[in-house]
Amino acid sequence: MADNHKPLRKISEAFQELEATVNSQTPDDVEVSSFSRACSLISPLFGCLGIAFKFAEMDYVAKVNDLVEASKSIGTLQAMVERDVKANTVKKGGSHTRNLLRVKRGIDMVKVLFEQILVTEYLVLLGGGFWSVRAS
Repeated sequence: MADNHKPLRKISEAFQELEATVNSQTPDDVEVSSFSRACSLISPLFGCLGIAFKFAEMDYVAKVNDLVEASKSIGTLQAMVERDVKANTVKKGGSHTRNLLRVKRGIDMVKVLFEQILVTEYLVLLGGGFWSVRAS
């Protein structure tokens, strides 16, 4: 089976690489490019959640694209945050740091939803909401 048919494996490998950097002697060296590449792999998972999550997907993709663009001129996440702190733009919409936070929240949302899928016997997506259906 071609590797492009295994998106979860790609996501896992990308985030394991990030984890290795975070757990290394130099955790501040997480590259914006590596982080944004790993985050871009998550985008297709939003599509699995249905039309109700289309806006969240579009917002997430826009924020990841901003980080991809930032990676062309900023090396690490630490440097990116420090740059926004120095410019006093951390809380301003559109700042790289704020977009980083939004991407993190998007990842957290997808993580929680898929964890719920794993712990629920059956999951039915109806009208944008999740309902657990248990066999009698």
